[in-house]
Amino acid sequence: MKPLSQKILLILLSGLALSFAYTSRQYWRAVKIAGKEWKNINKKEVQDEIRKLYQSKLVKKKENLDGSITMVLTDKGKLKALTYKFDEMKIEKKDWDGKWRLLIFDIPEKIRQGRNSLREKIKQLGFYELQKSAFIFPYNCKDEIDFIIEFYRLRKYARFAVLESIDNEKHLKQIFSLL
Repeated sequence: MKPLSQKILLILLSGLALSFAYTSRQYWRAVKIAGKEWKNINKKEVQDEIRKLYQSKLVKKKENLDGSITMVLTDKGKLKALTYKFDEMKIEKKDWDGKWRLLIFDIPEKIRQGRNSLREKIKQLGFYELQKSAFIFPYNCKDEIDFIIEFYRLRKYARFAVLESIDNEKHLKQIFSLL
């Protein structure tokens, strides 16, 4: 599935999340995420992808009384949006741009399970552990990291940065076979 299709499904899923939001903070968080992703999407590409999603039975049209149409995730679409092929997630390792991606986090002990799951997942993706809560990777991975952080509900504890250089770059190049 194309990243754009995944984003559309996740945006639709955030609509479902709005209906389950117990607090106004949860509600506005879902709105913010959906709005941010929507701004990053080319409208023509969206129309093409939505057509494909209808054909694949991941979304369906619901006609409203006022004549407007609402796009709704099917059960199959909900499942696809939630899993995002999470267990099979890989980061494309093509043409290094000379920049380093740094993920740092400070997750409280009370949510140790989320912290351990995050650490395990990013190691599985090939990140190198600089320190206990600081991991580095040479390839573009912002979308994947954003998804993982949201999946584990750790947004307020994690930071992602793109670095142009780092003092142990030669060592890191050896680790990632970039020499």
